[in-house]
Amino acid sequence: MTTATPPQKSIVNAMTVDVEDYFQVSAFEPYIDRECWDELPHRVEANTHRILDVFDELGINATFFTLGWVAERYPRLINRIVDEGHELACHGFSHIRVTEQTPELFRADVRRAKNILEDIAGRSVIGYRAASYSIDKENLWAHDVLFQEGFLYSSSIYPVKHDLYGIPDAPRFVYSPLTEANFKEIPITTLDLWHKHVPCGGGGFFRFYPYAFSKWALNKINTEEQQPAIFYFHPWEIDAGQPRQQGISLKTRFRHYLNLSRMEERIRALIRDFDWNTMENVFIK
Repeated sequence: MTTATPPQKSIVNAMTVDVEDYFQVSAFEPYIDRECWDELPHRVEANTHRILDVFDELGINATFFTLGWVAERYPRLINRIVDEGHELACHGFSHIRVTEQTPELFRADVRRAKNILEDIAGRSVIGYRAASYSIDKENLWAHDVLFQEGFLYSSSIYPVKHDLYGIPDAPRFVYSPLTEANFKEIPITTLDLWHKHVPCGGGGFFRFYPYAFSKWALNKINTEEQQPAIFYFHPWEIDAGQPRQQGISLKTRFRHYLNLSRMEERIRALIRDFDWNTMENVFIK
C-alpha cells in the first residue's frame, strides 16, 4: 500500500446511519425473538442523540435510515433528525431481510414504515435501505415495489462476496435498475483492488481495518475515480457499554463487538478528513 496523499475536499460523500438497536441486528435473529424486543433495555435513542451531537459539533448533515419500529417509540428523536437538517430515510419496519419476504409482505412492510416516518416528520421519505443489504439477485423485484411505493432511490446492494449478503458483480457506483423509471440504486462503497471488490463503506469492516486503510481507500475513490463514497454505521457501534449477548457464535461475537470503544473517535476523524452530506444532496438533487 502506497503512502496516502492528503484527502482533497472536492468530492462530497454521503454519511449514513442505520437507526436500529443492538438487539435488532440480523446476526442476533437466532438468539433474540422479535416478540421480546420491548422487554430489553433500549439504547438506540440515547446513542442516536449522541451521534446527532457529534454531527452538530462537526457541522455535517447525514441520512438516517430509520426503522419504523424505532420511530413509533421515539418520535421526538425523528423530529430532532429532521429539525437539524438531516435526511430521514426508511429502513423497513422491524429489520426483516428482503430475502425472508414475499413481494406482498415486502410492500406491506415498506409502506407501513414509510407512512410512520412521514406522519411523524411531516415530509416525504424518498430513500430506502434494506436490512442487512438483503436485495440480491433473487429479489430484484424489490426495486419495482420501492418505486411504486414512492421511493426515488435504494441503497441496499453491497457489491461484495459475503456469507450473509452481496452481489459481487453488481455495479460499484450509482445506477438505474429500472429501465423505464427514474429510480436509482446506490451501492455501498467498495474499492477495486486486485480485481476484487474490497468493502470500505463502513460498519464492521471499518472497525476491523486500521483507520489509515479506510482513509486511503476513500481518498483513492474520491481522487482517482472521482466518485463520491457512501459510509454507513449503526448507533450500537459507538456503544461499548451495550448488554452482551450470551450463547452467540464466536464469529458473531467478533463481528459485533470488535473495537466498539474506538468507533466514535474514528467517525470523528473520518468527518474531519472528508466532506459529507446526505444521500439526497449527493446523489438525487
